[in-house]
Amino acid sequence: MNVLHSRYTRRVALALTVAAGLAVLSGCGGAKPTVAPEPTTSASTEPTATDSASEAPDAAFLAPLTGLPVEEEVSKRPLAIMINNFKAARPQSGLTQADTVWEILAEGGITRLVGIFQSKSFDEPVGPIRSIRPYLIDIGEWYGGVLVHAGASNDALALLQHSGKADLDEINNAGAYFHRDKSRKAPHNLYSTIAKLREGAAKHKYAETAPVPFVSFDSKPNVAAEPAATDIEIMFQMSDYKVSYHFDASTGLYERSINGQPHIDLNNKEQLTAANLVVLSAKHKTYDSYGRLEIDLTSGGEAVLFQEGHAISCTWERKKGDIVRLMKDGAELKFVPGITYYHVVPTTPAFSEHVKYQ
Repeated sequence: MNVLHSRYTRRVALALTVAAGLAVLSGCGGAKPTVAPEPTTSASTEPTATDSASEAPDAAFLAPLTGLPVEEEVSKRPLAIMINNFKAARPQSGLTQADTVWEILAEGGITRLVGIFQSKSFDEPVGPIRSIRPYLIDIGEWYGGVLVHAGASNDALALLQHSGKADLDEINNAGAYFHRDKSRKAPHNLYSTIAKLREGAAKHKYAETAPVPFVSFDSKPNVAAEPAATDIEIMFQMSDYKVSYHFDASTGLYERSINGQPHIDLNNKEQLTAANLVVLSAKHKTYDSYGRLEIDLTSGGEAVLFQEGHAISCTWERKKGDIVRLMKDGAELKFVPGITYYHVVPTTPAFSEHVKYQ
């Protein structure tokens, strides 16, 4: 285990105490990341033998979406769960167990969270779970995820009906796999568990595995020349959704707050944290009187990546069949191992009005 601790960052040691039980490949030619082959549409992300040797810890298995060591191979397809972020729905349950989280506007200036769950097993509930939108379908499917939600906008429902998509909808096809918490008021009280959702996916005969995008990691990014960013504020539209992060140098993690208060997981009372923060700017268009949105997650645009207490100005792009990639000087930026939070903000007003840091 000394090899793992000597080659990995303090983030892994604190984030995964289960790593103590991992087998160390000290004499078997190095680590073997359990990630799906890289999409052919993104040639820039292909790893080399040198990359693998320098980036991966000496663990038997790595989680595909976090790069963190795990006790056994992660092969089940992710669950993409739509999580309510209305004030009455906080604190939510289960977010500390997600591999990746997206925060993006729904109508009316509120934001919705899409939690991508794959590598961790836990018995506690996840939620509150809410409805889905077309662009949320896209995000879930980038990761090969089973879509988990309660209802949908009209356009999203039209996309899902008779589509053959892997979809668990509490209202239309999977009510038995969700439950209501009587201690909270509807509609902010709908939950499920990972086990129940896996059971529902099996009942619907959805494939147990799916291609998962290749994610590039580097445990020692060269960010010293980038501006320091230890305190970050992200504004979407409404003042009730002011997100902030503080970088804790002792853990290498960004601690999340909302409206000045720590954003915690109700299951374990832990503050939400991430190793990587992404803020990206995308075109938003309101297309009906209810305020429903079209969000362009294809055309690319301005972005900033926060990691290791620094800010890296960059751009984002997404090719067909792939996830969002961050680019700088013609090369893809890599993540430090750990959870990544993405935040999608409108192109207006200026990007600098949506994200501030010091």
